[in-house]
Amino acid sequence: MNVTISNTSEKPIYQQLYEQISAQILKGELESGYCLPPIRQAALELNVSVITVKKAWEELERSGLINTVTGKGCFVAEFSQEEMLRIRNEMVLKQMESDTSYYRSFGLTLDEVIGLLKKIY
Repeated sequence: MNVTISNTSEKPIYQQLYEQISAQILKGELESGYCLPPIRQAALELNVSVITVKKAWEELERSGLINTVTGKGCFVAEFSQEEMLRIRNEMVLKQMESDTSYYRSFGLTLDEVIGLLKKIY
């Protein structure tokens, strides 16, 4: 698990953790059965609060990306390729919905958004 926390980001730290770990799971970098570090250990290593890590782990579990086994830890869930694609697409669409509202607030057309996206992609 490789995570970089930005204290200057507008995103809350728990969300940064959630997004980075989610991406690693959905790209196959963290395989099914991989044991995430215990909450206290992760908090210590990342220099963040236990509550922050707990919130990220809860969000990962709520999304179906990890399973918690009492007394053993949190493990990356098993997925079929179709499930991984479905979860990934749901997460991306949710973000795109939020982003689209932002772009519309500036009066951008779809063509303008696509043109800007092509510049940075």
